[in-house]
Amino acid sequence: MSVTPATMRAVEITAPGGPDVLMPTTLPVPAPGRGEILICVVAAGVNRPDVLQRSGAYPPPKGASPLPGLEVAGTVAAVGAGVTGWAVGDSVCALTPGGGYAEYCVAPAAQVLPIPAGLGMIQAAALPETYFTVWTNLFERGRLTAGETVLIHGGSSGIGTTAIQLAEAFGAIVLTTAGSPEKCAACERLGADRAINHRSEDFVAVTKEVTQGRGVDIVLDMVGGSYVPRNLACLAVEGRHISIAFLSGAEVTLDLRPLMVKRLTMTGSTLRPQPIANKARIAQGLKDRVWPLLEAGTVGPVIHTTFPLAQAADAHRLMESSAHIGKIMLTVASEA
Repeated sequence: MSVTPATMRAVEITAPGGPDVLMPTTLPVPAPGRGEILICVVAAGVNRPDVLQRSGAYPPPKGASPLPGLEVAGTVAAVGAGVTGWAVGDSVCALTPGGGYAEYCVAPAAQVLPIPAGLGMIQAAALPETYFTVWTNLFERGRLTAGETVLIHGGSSGIGTTAIQLAEAFGAIVLTTAGSPEKCAACERLGADRAINHRSEDFVAVTKEVTQGRGVDIVLDMVGGSYVPRNLACLAVEGRHISIAFLSGAEVTLDLRPLMVKRLTMTGSTLRPQPIANKARIAQGLKDRVWPLLEAGTVGPVIHTTFPLAQAADAHRLMESSAHIGKIMLTVASEA
């Protein structure tokens, strides 16, 4: 049985600000509480919420680690009281409430999943944040079904590459937006039926042309701002608009007539503040419906590049440049 050390390497946010506020440090190894698992981290994902937290715009929930990092993969180092089904040494990936930028991280057992057969630690660490987000929003809240048409903004992002693959795997017709010919080509290789270069094309006009004027059944939006009224113009009767971020602004001015005339639904969510019970339900849905697709190679994480944990600031600079396609990862242990 391995012995957990007293201290660990981590990267902390020293003050709200730019990437340079991310600094390597040494901290005590956390202890798992009731219903929690301590994970010896091999790899961790870098996500937009980490950037928001670093800048001071997305504080961690009460009781969560102040360290950034919402997804990890590694091995179980210890289990808290009341935990069943997991043992020290098990290979796992997990959605965490925070703390992933470290050698050890605590996660609720309900948010821990086995690593899909055939995937390595870096690939597995790229799954939780994007797959939990896409599954709950596109399939639970959005009720996407086979034969429907979906417009996914930010198709080359971690969320976008996940949403394209899952929507295509479940039989949807997939339109997406991206910001360069290279990104559009990557989206179409992943299964998008039509990738729209938002810098040179009007996504509303293209959407109407592709759907022969009908519109799409769902828009998955992470842009917000001026995109929202244009998104509503893209939607078909009984269409659903799902907001998961607002990179271009949270405040919107809307003409409510299209909402009423087309009987549209607008919804959205954030993942991190949700109760553990909600995340447990999402995890079970993923294990039952999506993990078999991962193991079959039907869908999979798209890894753009990796950085050592100590270079988390460089990873954030790349994230903010939007030059990547897919996920940016941190390697923590040599097994990665």
